[in-house]
Amino acid sequence: MKLILTQEVPGLGAPGDVVEVKGGYGRNYLVPQGYAIAWTRGGEKQITSIRQARTAREIADEDTASDVKARLEATTVPLTVRAGAGGRLFGSVSPSDIVAAVAAAGGPEVDKRKIEVGSPIKTVGVHEVTVRLHADVSATVRLDVVPA
Repeated sequence: MKLILTQEVPGLGAPGDVVEVKGGYGRNYLVPQGYAIAWTRGGEKQITSIRQARTAREIADEDTASDVKARLEATTVPLTVRAGAGGRLFGSVSPSDIVAAVAAAGGPEVDKRKIEVGSPIKTVGVHEVTVRLHADVSATVRLDVVPA
């Protein structure tokens, strides 16, 4: 089955890539989740628009990515959330929350799709998340989750 990826899928490709996958994987997972659309000849226009949007969001070169990495890793980002008595959060910390906290701390602009949270953050304390800045550069951000 030939599909056009609309979002990044780890191990498969980036937005705008045309990939060949097994029918069940595409039909039952990629398309319903919104990660891909069916490939058609008319889809070539969609591919160019997806790729243009991706290049506008990406960091252009490794040097810039290294600078952004140094700025991100130099700061500990405070994140205030609602928490219960035992230090457990009401819900969990989302990538959107992390992006807002980095911006509030004076850090560089980060795309929420590039944030990788290993396991859900559901407790108060210091946590680390990874931000993929470039194909070869990723930064580790320290989050200080404090109760409101």
